[in-house]
Formats: sequence, structure tokens, C-alpha cells
Amino acid sequence: MPFVRTALILVSAAILEAGGDALMRRGLQHRPLFLLLGAMGLTGYGVLINQGSLDFGRLLGGYIAVFFAVSQIAAVLFFRDVLPWQTIVGGILIVSGGCVLLI
Repeated sequence: MPFVRTALILVSAAILEAGGDALMRRGLQHRPLFLLLGAMGLTGYGVLINQGSLDFGRLLGGYIAVFFAVSQIAAVLFFRDVLPWQTIVGGILIVSGGCVLLI
């Protein structure tokens, strides 16, 4: 069960961080409510990520891989970004490294 709990924490934290950053980006376009919501999301991320059961280095190392995947999905869905091959290849390396850290 610790693996499932850690995975849920990592995915939830990544959603909060990517969402908070996206809201901040919108807020910087003179939309103060989005800045506030983004700050709340980023604060939630900071609290949630520190609930994991792994040591700090492994937890955040694995988190980077999860965050990369979630942020690329958000970039495609919400900002209509097209991922170049360099991002895909680099992402494979990042996610592979994260898997090694979480073993």
C-alpha cells in the first residue's frame, strides 16, 4: 500500500503544481483572481508533496518524472503545444530515471 499512496501523492501534487503554474501564467495577463488561485494550488502542492513516505531525495527525484508527464499532458491539452521529438526523447529519459528512483 505505501507504493499506491506514494503514487497518488505524486500524481496529485503534480496536478496541483502544473495547474497552479498554469493559473499563474493566466494571472500574469492582468487577472488577479488567477494569481490567487495559482498561489493556492502551488501551496497545496508544497504541503502534499511532503506527505510521501520516501526520503526527500528519492521522493522529489521520482516526482520530477511524474511532474514532467503531467506538465506535458497539460501543455498539449490546455495550451495546444506540439511536443517536438527532443521533448519526447528527453521525457523518456526523465521518466526512466524516475522509475529507477522509485524502485
